[in-house]
Amino acid sequence: MSGKTQTAGSAAFANEPILLRHQAGGICTLTLNRPAQYNALSEALLAEVQLALDDVAADTSIGVVVLAANGKAFCAGHDLKEMRRRPDKAYYEALFETCSRMMLSLTRLPQPVIARVQGVATAAGCQLVASCDMAVAAQDTGFGTSGINTGLFCMTPGVALSRKVGRKDALEMLFTGEIVPAERALAMGLINRVVPAAALDDAVNELAQKILSKSRAAIAAGKRVFYRQMELGLSDAYDFAAQEMACNMMFEDVGEGIDAFIAKRKPVWRHR
Repeated sequence: MSGKTQTAGSAAFANEPILLRHQAGGICTLTLNRPAQYNALSEALLAEVQLALDDVAADTSIGVVVLAANGKAFCAGHDLKEMRRRPDKAYYEALFETCSRMMLSLTRLPQPVIARVQGVATAAGCQLVASCDMAVAAQDTGFGTSGINTGLFCMTPGVALSRKVGRKDALEMLFTGEIVPAERALAMGLINRVVPAAALDDAVNELAQKILSKSRAAIAAGKRVFYRQMELGLSDAYDFAAQEMACNMMFEDVGEGIDAFIAKRKPVWRHR
C-alpha cells in the first residue's frame, strides 16, 4: 500500500498501487485505485483492503475511516473477467468467503467508516456501501445489485443491503438489477447524504469531523454494541445494551463529559 496522498477523483497511473492510503488529522482514507476496471474487487484488491482494515483496527491514532475510489465509478462489484478464468466451485466459495470477511471487517472495525461514493456502486460495490457505517454520495451516483442481469442473484450483497433498507426496496433491487439514483437511495436509507459532486469531499470531511469531536472510547464501544444488539431479539437486545451502557458509564470520558455539561464547557476527552 502507499501513503501517497491522492484525491479520489484524480486519474491513476497504471503503475500505482491498487489501494492508496492517506492518513491525517485522525482520518484514514483508503482509496480503491483500479479506475480502468471501475474498481472491481479483484482477489488482489480484496486482499489489500483486508490488510489495511486489519492494520487500521489496531491503530488508536485513527478515529474515522473514509472508503473512497478513484475514477468514474466507486466500485462495479467483483472482477468478472478474473472469475471466469477459474470456473471452479471451490474457488468461488473461497472468493466469496474472502469478500464476506472483508465486509464483516468494516462493521467490526472500532472506528466508524464513511463511504465516499461517486459514479456507480453495483453488486459487491453496492454491498461495500451498505457494509460501511455511513455513506455520502454525489448527486449523479447510481446503486444497484446487477448480478441478476447476468443470471447471478446478488445473494451476498443482499445480506448487507437487507440490513440497511426495507425488504421490499431490497428485493426490488435484487430482482430487477435496476440502477437506483442517489436521491432514492437516500430515501431508502442506503446512504446518509446526497451532495453535488464538487461538494463531496467537504461533506465527507464535515461528517468525519463531527465524529472526531466525540469520545473515541464511546464511539468504539457504541459501534460494537450497535451491531451486536441487532443480531438479538428485542428483550435480549435491551439486556445486552443495558449491561454495556452501565460499563460505558464507568469510562473516564463519561465523567469528564458530564462535568463539562454541568459546567457548560467543552469536554476534554481523555481517550483520543
